[in-house]
Amino acid sequence: MQTTAAVQSAGLAPRLIEQSVSLPRLPSYRGLSDIALVARAREGDGRALDALLERYTPRVNRLAANLMGDIEDARDAAQESLVKVCTRLRQFRGDAQFATWLHRLVVNTCHDLTARKRARPSEPLLLRDELADEETDPSRLAMLSDLRRELADGLSRLSADQRLAVVLRDAFDLSYEDIARFARMPVGTAKCYVHRGHTRLRARLEELGGGPAAT
Repeated sequence: MQTTAAVQSAGLAPRLIEQSVSLPRLPSYRGLSDIALVARAREGDGRALDALLERYTPRVNRLAANLMGDIEDARDAAQESLVKVCTRLRQFRGDAQFATWLHRLVVNTCHDLTARKRARPSEPLLLRDELADEETDPSRLAMLSDLRRELADGLSRLSADQRLAVVLRDAFDLSYEDIARFARMPVGTAKCYVHRGHTRLRARLEELGGGPAAT
């Protein structure tokens, strides 16, 4: 991932973490029903959405693992499914139980991810000596320097929570579980922040002419 490599090589992680705001401690919503949590989340209650994601993340992970034949693909499918919960919750009309709606969403996401993977052409890997040449090529170094500046600008435009999650994921290579523990947030929320952060960074890099940051 270009975004990850640039964050790591630019040395931005410690400074960006220091700039992050104090992290809130969320009250427990665990006693509320799914319907109550959905209703609050649709009204903009972020804590209700966090509680809903925390409740169903283990089920989403298990279902994705059962449907996908690869561990990494299963993680990608689970992450994408949780992001869709965040962005498509208003589409849930209550005609079925929330768990049923979520099950269909995960199944469809797994099917879509499998189809995209089959349609995506494979890219040849660079040989070790080719990589070494790139690292010493002046034009390549200049391009990386520009990319780092653009990335720093993009990171500065993220919210503090999104910036922290992206840096912990890309610069420190932390798992979503570790990010959640460090940042005191549900795992599903951490995944949402990373996904949204990557989306905004890609858009910013493309806007500045840096090209798409591959994920």
